[in-house]
Amino acid sequence: MKKLLQTNAPGAVILIRLVVGGVFLSEGIQKFLYPAENGAGRFARIGIPSPDVMGPFVGVVEIICGALILLGLFTRLAAIPLIINMLVAILSTKIPILLGHAFWGFSLRNLPYYGFWGMAHEARTDFAMLLGSLFLLIVGGGALSLDARRTKHSRSTY
Repeated sequence: MKKLLQTNAPGAVILIRLVVGGVFLSEGIQKFLYPAENGAGRFARIGIPSPDVMGPFVGVVEIICGALILLGLFTRLAAIPLIINMLVAILSTKIPILLGHAFWGFSLRNLPYYGFWGMAHEARTDFAMLLGSLFLLIVGGGALSLDARRTKHSRSTY
């Protein structure tokens, strides 16, 4: 467990944590505030199975993991479900845009254009959140995190 919390990354990692954690926390809350647009209703339109279960489930995951990343607590562990979240988002919403038709049971939204450029435009936040989450998985929470404080504290007690 100590190895998962350990980080040698600089304090500037807090900037990535603020973006990644803030976006996920905000999106998770919105799945409950606006379920028809961002939660179960959206999941149903996309073609996600069991949208009434998956919408709130994903919202809770985004809230909890987003908050953990903001705090820099269990940063690497919190990044894993968010990476999975973004991979599913890309598969279910961006691949149909790239192909220009429904894919694997996931529907295609009505957009002005499809193909690579349509997908690239629609996926910019998804790719940023995926890469930010991968970065945090690799480097951890950085020097200004609760993970760093916990490992520093545990080192000084031995």
